[in-house]
Amino acid sequence: MQRYGQLIGLIAVLMLCGCEGSTFQSSVPAYPVRVVINTKTLFTDFFLENTNAYITVNQNGYYENGTFKQPVTVTDAWGYGGVVAYISLAGYVAFDLACPYCAEHGHKSPCEMDGIYAICPRCGEHFDIASGYAMPQKGISKEALRLLNIIATEDKLTITQRQ
Repeated sequence: MQRYGQLIGLIAVLMLCGCEGSTFQSSVPAYPVRVVINTKTLFTDFFLENTNAYITVNQNGYYENGTFKQPVTVTDAWGYGGVVAYISLAGYVAFDLACPYCAEHGHKSPCEMDGIYAICPRCGEHFDIASGYAMPQKGISKEALRLLNIIATEDKLTITQRQ
């Protein structure tokens, strides 16, 4: 019985040590994000609940599935590498498009969308956006893309930085 008590004590100590410093810090800097997409007037094809459809936003403007739609406004903020809003199997998701591997190595490398993947043109990593988690697929990066908040209402999507 004493042996079980020691084992439980050891497990508790290891669990506490494992929790220390477990707050995740992304390699991608937390730049401001504020994108509001009006679903009543803009991007009508996107909002037909079309799984795997996406909108990207960067300093050049808004793109729906790779097609230019409109310029950004003065109130837009698109994070470190641009923003992607995506309709995944899990619903609406949004990510900063900066590659975490490249950011960790001092390079600002925005990923480009290719269907269900965000692909880094610098290191070649593929991030699976369709899953709703943007996990790396080739093993070059050890981090997923930085997840953003997305709030969907009847007439708009609002994307902001996670706190």
